Amino acid sequence: MVQHRMIDVNGIRLHIAEEGSGPLVVLLHGFPESWHSWQHQFGPLAAAGYRVVAPDQRGYGSSDHPEDVNAYSIFHLVGDVVGLIRELGEEQAFVVGHDWGAPVAWHTALLRPDMVRGVAGLSVPPPFRSSEPPLQIMNKMFGGRFYWNYFNLPGVADAEFGRDPRTTLRKFLTTTAGDGSGEVAQPLVDPERGWLADMQEPEELPEWLTEADLDTLAESFSQGFTGALNWYRNLDRNWELTAPWQGAVVTTPALYVYGDQDLVAAFPGTPDLIAQLPALMPNLVREPLKLSGCGHWTQQERPDEVNAALAEFLKSLT
Repeated sequence: MVQHRMIDVNGIRLHIAEEGSGPLVVLLHGFPESWHSWQHQFGPLAAAGYRVVAPDQRGYGSSDHPEDVNAYSIFHLVGDVVGLIRELGEEQAFVVGHDWGAPVAWHTALLRPDMVRGVAGLSVPPPFRSSEPPLQIMNKMFGGRFYWNYFNLPGVADAEFGRDPRTTLRKFLTTTAGDGSGEVAQPLVDPERGWLADMQEPEELPEWLTEADLDTLAESFSQGFTGALNWYRNLDRNWELTAPWQGAVVTTPALYVYGDQDLVAAFPGTPDLIAQLPALMPNLVREPLKLSGCGHWTQQERPDEVNAALAEFLKSLT
């Protein structure tokens, strides 16, 4: 059974869910999610002999929501993972991340390879620092309409999403899931109308998402979306902070899994990066695993395939 508790980490309190015993596996969620997005991974990975821990990351759920935007830099987020591993009584862990959790996982391996036995990223590929700040790149490419730029408008997305969190989440999760069409559009926003305006309200939920799941997720955003959006408000700052790692690659044993209908995998330049990963990363344990018909919510849409890939990856390193 999954157990819950609060833990002091890196100057804040984090809510964690945990199950099992054995080598530590830390699961890091993305936006707009919580520990609950890993619900299908706890049982199988614990049964395979691992201690599985998923936090609500800072700014999410029952964890602390620092008010300072600067408290959400990549260094703070990696620091939370490092502190969590230590507070759990371990010196090393396997680190797995989805969506925003993937850059945190990749950067934990990049910055603290001594503490990461293996790293897996779902949806978002490993980091390769661009020549310009990411918000500037997307602003030039899409005239300020890319969702990262919209999220950086102070208080705007916060208010839009917070008016009806359950409907916001329902639209997010269903609109960016795989639907079998094979079409993946860039996530562009009309700042005057908001992001939700062009998202259709689904008549019924997909098989992988229940009304109870939505209830749990909506409750986790009872404090609003500002903490989660503050991660995006550090994108250019993270680019500045990681200048010393320009050209560095993740050398920890690694696994990358993505859906062929994932909007992130279709970002400008990302398909080419994914194709080059085996040559760029010396310890990628296999070719990137592409899940046919899968959208953005990788471990929820395709839990059996993700669990099998993770179990094989972990076993190969244990």
